Amino acid sequence: MKRLLGMFLPFAACVCLLSGCWSKKELTDLAFVIAVGLDKTEDGKYLASFQVVNPGNVAGATQRGGGAGGVPVSIYTSTGDSLDEASRKASEKVSRLLYYAHTNLVVIGEELAREGLDGVFDVMERHHQFRPTARLVIARGHSAKDTLSVLTPIDKISANQIIKTLEFSEKSWGQTIHADVWWAIRGIASPGRNPVMTGVSIEGSLEKGKRQENVQSSVPDARVTLNGLALFKNGRLVHWVNGPTARGMMWVLDRIHQTNLTIPWEGKQEAIGYRTARAKTNVEARVNNGRPSISVHIKAEGDISEARVPINLADAGVVFRLEKELERNVKQEVTKAIETAQREKTDIFGFGDAVHRAAPRLWKKIEKEWHDRYFPELDVTVTADLYIRHTGLRNKPYIEEE
Repeated sequence: MKRLLGMFLPFAACVCLLSGCWSKKELTDLAFVIAVGLDKTEDGKYLASFQVVNPGNVAGATQRGGGAGGVPVSIYTSTGDSLDEASRKASEKVSRLLYYAHTNLVVIGEELAREGLDGVFDVMERHHQFRPTARLVIARGHSAKDTLSVLTPIDKISANQIIKTLEFSEKSWGQTIHADVWWAIRGIASPGRNPVMTGVSIEGSLEKGKRQENVQSSVPDARVTLNGLALFKNGRLVHWVNGPTARGMMWVLDRIHQTNLTIPWEGKQEAIGYRTARAKTNVEARVNNGRPSISVHIKAEGDISEARVPINLADAGVVFRLEKELERNVKQEVTKAIETAQREKTDIFGFGDAVHRAAPRLWKKIEKEWHDRYFPELDVTVTADLYIRHTGLRNKPYIEEE
């Protein structure tokens, strides 16, 4: 009897400690929020837009090979004095509980970004469901709500299309940045760095882009495209940059994976194309006589992607000249990018963090005036080493001398 009682008591104790399903949530009671859009209303309140998945329509569209079964997402909006209030107030419109564990995109309206992001990310960082790895973009020229409302043809859920475009564009082109909420929080909280984010715009007719017919045409009436980099200072959007200047910033941030450079040759513009295969940027701070300075060294290697002029790529001297021209091109992009940031008085490169690591005592004296006084006058030296590893199957292009 004692033996049986000794075996039963441990099991009884375990049963008492089991929590059971006290916190269970049925799938049919959850609304999966894939993306969140944030704007400001005319009366100063937050306008939150929630892109919620319609599971049946997503699965049906996949099985039927198109979007004939209905729109894959729905947009719900609500307003509030705070983001948490706007989120909870949305329960008046949604028949399910908003669930943020799968939220992977945050779109911030340009007007709100210019007004300031103070407090915007606080609720996201504290929320037990929200992931700080959610991607972050700025709606340029349109509201965040409009950006999330456009239906996309390839990826049925437009938030996924924006995320994948961000990822692949940074890897293959290098003029946009794959930033997330945690990246922005660190940039805002750090005295030696300001955040930079990618902008998204709407091309075409917004009204037609909201309709299902937009995904049933080979040429959609509206598209969501990436559009430049947004520079921030003290949590506020202060400037937009595009093109080579944006890529120059990506060089300094060490976020270039692959990109394509075109350089002139023998008097012809955009004559030689160069595709980078790998790149690395080192930023180092030095202090001389109490004055900080920065050296930026870029090292990259790649291949000749095209040659539109007669050139002998088998000649080592010619290849050496091409490498020097490529280095000059990269230094020019990077120098212009740094000058732009210095003119806007916003250190998006983290030069202040580098000075902090190199000279902690000096940094304590200058950190409060870093962006407005020291960074605009900072002496920055840029060097670049670019190597041509491969020239392709043809050393002499079939283009003949005229």
